Order: sequence, then C-alpha cells, then structure tokens
Amino acid sequence: MMEQKHILLLLVALLAMASCNEKSGADAVPTPEEIEADLSLGNVARILSALPLGQEHLEEVYDAVNSSWGNGYDEEYMMSDLFQSPGAGVGSGGAVTKAGGYACPLRDLFEDYFDSMPMTKAGASAKAYIEALSSSDMQIYWPYSDSWDGERYPIVTFDPGYGAESNYGYEVKVDEDGVHVVDSVFVDEAVAMQRPVWVINRNDDSAFSPAELISRSSAAQTKADEGTAGKILKIKSFTMLHNYDSWFGGGSEFFIKCGAVDGFKASKDEDLKNYSPTVTDFEVNVRRKEIKIPHELDCILLTNFTPQMETLAFLVTEDDGGTTTSWDASATVKYNSKQYGFEIKLPYKDKDDIVWRGQLSRSFFFPEEVGKKPQKTMAGRFGDVEITFELE
Repeated sequence: MMEQKHILLLLVALLAMASCNEKSGADAVPTPEEIEADLSLGNVARILSALPLGQEHLEEVYDAVNSSWGNGYDEEYMMSDLFQSPGAGVGSGGAVTKAGGYACPLRDLFEDYFDSMPMTKAGASAKAYIEALSSSDMQIYWPYSDSWDGERYPIVTFDPGYGAESNYGYEVKVDEDGVHVVDSVFVDEAVAMQRPVWVINRNDDSAFSPAELISRSSAAQTKADEGTAGKILKIKSFTMLHNYDSWFGGGSEFFIKCGAVDGFKASKDEDLKNYSPTVTDFEVNVRRKEIKIPHELDCILLTNFTPQMETLAFLVTEDDGGTTTSWDASATVKYNSKQYGFEIKLPYKDKDDIVWRGQLSRSFFFPEEVGKKPQKTMAGRFGDVEITFELE
C-alpha cells in the first residue's frame, strides 16, 4: 500500500514538472490575455519607474511631448513612437526630433527589462511584450512639462479612471547610490503643477488633425481663393473657460464643426441641384494651464462666404468618446427673395460634452447689412468657450 502511495506521489510530481516545462523553453510565449493583464496602465507605470532612467531619457520624453504640443496635440509621447521613432511627437510623421537621435533611447531600457524577466527569458516572450506595448494606445502624458527645470526626476503614475483626481505614484529619486523608487507617493494636479509627473494613459486624439496642422495650409488656401465672389471665414482664436475632464486624462480636446453651402450663388431653381452642404471639422487641443488664455488659430471655416448664404450650422463639443451619433442641423441660403434650407448631419460621440450648437446668422458676420458698424473680426461666447472669427 505504501509502495502505491509513493508511485502516486511520483506521478503527481512528474505531471507538475511537465506542466512547468510547458511554460519554459523557447516556445514559452504568453497568451494575449496574459500580456494584456501584465500591461495594465498601473503595471506599465510601475515598469517605467523601475527602469534605470538617466537624464537622456528625461530629455527624450521632454523632446517628444513638446514636439506633440508644437504639432497641436497634447503633451504626450505615444508608446508606438517610443519604440519606433524615439523622441518623436504625435504628428511628426515618425521623425526623430533631436538631431543624431539618442545613444541609449528609452526603448532599450524596456527591451532590457523584458529580456530579464523570469517569465520572458526565452526571448520570444520578451518580443511579444514589446510588440504588444508598441502597438497599444498607451502613452506618457506629461502635464505642465514646460515648467521642467531640466534635471528633476518624475513621479510616475497612471490614469485610475472614473474621473478620479488623485492617485498613488512611483517617485524616481537619484542619490549617490543611483536611481531608486519610493512607492505610494500621493499625486494630484497640484503636485503635477509643482514637479514633473508622468502619467501613463491612453491616446485618443492622434487620429485627428488638430487646428495647428490645418492652419499651416490656410495661407495657401487663402491665396488660391482670392478673387472669389465672397469672403473667407476663419477662426482666429479660441479660449477655454474651464477644464472639462480629470487631469489624468490630459487637457481638453474640442471639436469644431461648421456646416454650410460654401460658395452658393444660384440664380434659378435648377441651380439648387448643383449645390450640397459641406462640413468643416477640426480639433483644438487646449492644455490644462491655458484656462482663459486665447489659443491663436488661423483655420478656414468657409472659403467663399457669398451674399446668398443666410445661416451656418455650428457645433462645438469636448471629446469624451462613445458611440458616433449626429446632430441633424440645417443651413439656409437665399435668392430671388426666397429662403431654402439644406439638411446637414454633424457627427459627434454620444458621451461628448455639447459645448454649443445652433445656427450662426449672416448678420453676426456682416453687421453692416443690418445697419451696424462693419467689423473685420467678431467675437462671441459659445457655452464655456469664446471664439473670435475673421473675414478676409
């Protein structure tokens, strides 16, 4: 009987060894579910803080977030750029922002980390983690980055979600013994205003064209449209009056949409079939610190605002995601003393904050036509933003 018991225990041990062997060796690649669990926002923040960061790595992140901001995006460094184009910001087209690149970019530290993990020593597993992180929508968000002194190391934290305004973080310190981490440091926006804080969150704006990128082509468009029958309508400045979201998620991302029958100049009913409404759509990113500070733009809404155009459909939202829906709006035109309406669908997401929506009348842009003083620029408050328009 004792002999049978020993045989049974031996079989159990052999099965356990076989199970362990299945998880080791060159073919030990973790499942996508295991990788996803290991690469949560909190775990990536912990990993980043554990890397042997040097001044060059702080400068790399600083270069990237400032490149993103210069391109009209938030102060963000996407993991895809970190692994594929170190130092490049969103909207840079993969170009390295610092001449000569980096001797030891941050991606090398991530690769060394995954290579050294017991569960990824086989190599294939390390590659799977690197590919998953590189292809994810994660990023390093550095609010108030322009106040960095060029030396101080960051607190690394992550977006806890649910609109939270505080979290714990990993404080990276350097002394004579090297770099080490102090866990469970309290972090809120007041802390981020006083010292560098890196937030691991998810990117949700890289697919859109911000106003700054659109503005670069405005001069060329203006020249091409000179001599048309109408005026060119632009947005010249945009002012946010309060932040809309938790600071962990970044600044506010506004979408401006204008629907109109651009260039309408019909003379008979048959001409109506030659026109259909168009929608101008662009994004304006505003950093959290820029409350009540005008955001200078040069974005064209209409290339040919003709005398027959009576109303425009105008929508401003702050992005919160969700399912795509639309506002069924209308724009009107007038000829031969008759008004005609064109139906327009202006898309937005069902979780977005509706900052303002409605019609803008011709008299707002051309006050001289109703006996008021003519103006080149006209400003108005639209919900909790102020917008200045210009006619050329």
